[in-house]
Amino acid sequence: METRTEAKAIAKTVRIAPRKTRLVIDLIRGKEVGEARAILFNQPQKAARVIEKVLNSAVANAVNNYNLKEENLYVKTCYVDEALVIKRPKMDSRGHVGRNDHKTSHITIIVSEKNK
Repeated sequence: METRTEAKAIAKTVRIAPRKTRLVIDLIRGKEVGEARAILFNQPQKAARVIEKVLNSAVANAVNNYNLKEENLYVKTCYVDEALVIKRPKMDSRGHVGRNDHKTSHITIIVSEKNK
């Protein structure tokens, strides 16, 4: 049986637009887990709180399921995909009804162990 060197966590249908979330997730790509947590902690965006939860979940998966050491982990891959769009009516001029779109995101983070 081969040993796994990476773990993954996904948050689906998060009520934040993917465009806003990508700005934050690009900051942690390739960083060590401790450094990534520090970066996210110091970001004011709502997306940073959600990404931090997904990162902590990926680290917990690596430590508990695959017996990897937390101090050797880094963010191997992280990306944000578009999820479904929640459509709501919005009153428009002259009695028309427009549309108010609430975009949602799927956030994926893969952490891996450094080879030393």
